[in-house]
Amino acid sequence: MPGVRLVQRVSSTRAFAKVAPHLIPALDRAVHRLTRGKVLLSAQMLPGIVLTARGARSGLERRTPLACMPEAGAARVGDETGAGGAAATGGTGGTGGSVDTGGTPDTGRTPEAEGGAGAPESGWILVGSNFGRTGHPAWTANLLAHPDAVISWKGEDIPVTARLLTGEERAAVWRTALAFWPPYATYQARVDREIRLFRIVRRQATVTPDAVDGPPPA
Repeated sequence: MPGVRLVQRVSSTRAFAKVAPHLIPALDRAVHRLTRGKVLLSAQMLPGIVLTARGARSGLERRTPLACMPEAGAARVGDETGAGGAAATGGTGGTGGSVDTGGTPDTGRTPEAEGGAGAPESGWILVGSNFGRTGHPAWTANLLAHPDAVISWKGEDIPVTARLLTGEERAAVWRTALAFWPPYATYQARVDREIRLFRIVRRQATVTPDAVDGPPPA
């Protein structure tokens, strides 16, 4: 798609990296607030969330609009994104709506959907590219310090837990991310740090004995 390729070229430039971190999140926050969480401006072209996580040092809630790479099981929470893509902290564009960790499109028949034995966890992949800038984005430090967070995904607030990917697992997801959004290779080439990848999954509800059996008799 010519339009997508143009966006990819623009977003790979150093000029874009200087402007985007200030402009895109501000627009996303404003539109998200005005539409009461129903619309994320950047998500009109790629999947996106608003991450609410506690600050690594302050402990205060921080809201950060991020692009994301939905995995097959997570994408079924809502309708598929029409013109998806993959990025976080600033990638734009791409084709398709959801992927699995092998880089293949969601076909509607996956182990996660069918409850197959040994099915991997599925959720959303967040990429701490920071547009190829030197430092790790602040939200990655927040998730390392406080993995439990909440995301706004297509108007739904979802409690999640984040996990930093390492080793072979990270390598597999990174290959998928590069196929899904090629400018990540440019971002990584600009910096010495290894770009952080997180998988966020729905947080399991904790059921207490009292919730099951009711309060003890008086």
